Amino acid sequence: MKPQHADADFGYLTTTGRRSGKPHTVEIWFAVGGDAIYLLSGGGGASDWCRNLEADPVATFRIARTDYPVTGRRITARKEQALARRLVFDKYDPGYGGDLTEWRDTSAPYALDVTL
Repeated sequence: MKPQHADADFGYLTTTGRRSGKPHTVEIWFAVGGDAIYLLSGGGGASDWCRNLEADPVATFRIARTDYPVTGRRITARKEQALARRLVFDKYDPGYGGDLTEWRDTSAPYALDVTL
């Protein structure tokens, strides 16, 4: 992944619809840590993009006109959950204008492993 992409405000996750089989794209906050892209779902695992990833983890993440092939997964390891929450929170909290603490603490963390 290009280092400058980590600073982009938004990314675009395209999953395959679990029912329709059609591409489904959402604009989403993200943070980069190592070889993974981290996302938080405020809807827990109930968001469509989460359920789509769980049904078919192969997806695409677009940042600044660059598409990255990714494999998505819900994070279950506590240490990686904490890392994902910290990275996403630290990236967006200072400029958001509201308190993101509850969102950080209650959101479901996901990782997108870049498969270049």
